[in-house]
Parts: sequence; structure tokens; C-alpha cells
Amino acid sequence: MRLEELSAIISEMEIVFAYDHFAEGEAPNPPFICYLLPGSDNFAADGKAYYKINEVRIELYTDKKEPDVEEQVEAVLDEHGIFYNKTEVWIESEKLYEVLYSFEMEGMNDVEE
Repeated sequence: MRLEELSAIISEMEIVFAYDHFAEGEAPNPPFICYLLPGSDNFAADGKAYYKINEVRIELYTDKKEPDVEEQVEAVLDEHGIFYNKTEVWIESEKLYEVLYSFEMEGMNDVEE
């Protein structure tokens, strides 16, 4: 899968989003999404990354608990057969909830697999 394909999946959620963060002063009003690829769990063979697997994080930010928005995100992930884990935290300093969806995807790079 390519990064553009992941971006297309996230766009189906119909929530404004950015990779990693919005530019300072340009964050939209909640809800919004930031997504990133913070690490990998590659499989090695012959001293090379034989099978590339990247961790994906989709961070949904809301100013109050919004089950309908979470269901909107989850419906898209489910539609694409993406198995995810979900956690939630209140960020006091930002006065925002962060609902984190984390999962792994194969070959997240800019080269067609």
C-alpha cells in the first residue's frame, strides 16, 4: 500500500486531516484527525527488510466525547478490512479528547508494492 492510498482511506472519513500535525495556528476546530507512521515491525531475511510492515496511528481529536464521529471513523476502517486497536485519553492542556486508532499495514512507502 502507498501513503497516498492510506490518505484516500482517511479522506473517506469526511473529517479534516493532516499528516502528523497541522501548521502552528492552522489547526481546525474539532473534530480533526492527525495520522502518522511512527515505527515499523519489518521481517528480515538475508540481512534485508524482506517484508515491510509499518505501524499506523490515526489520532481523532474532539472537544467532547463524540461516539457518532468515532463510529464514522470505525466504519471506514471496517469497510477496508483494517483491524485496529483503540485507546482514548483526555489531554488537559489542550482540552481535547484523543481517540487513537493503531494498526499495522504492509509496505507503507512511496513505491508500489
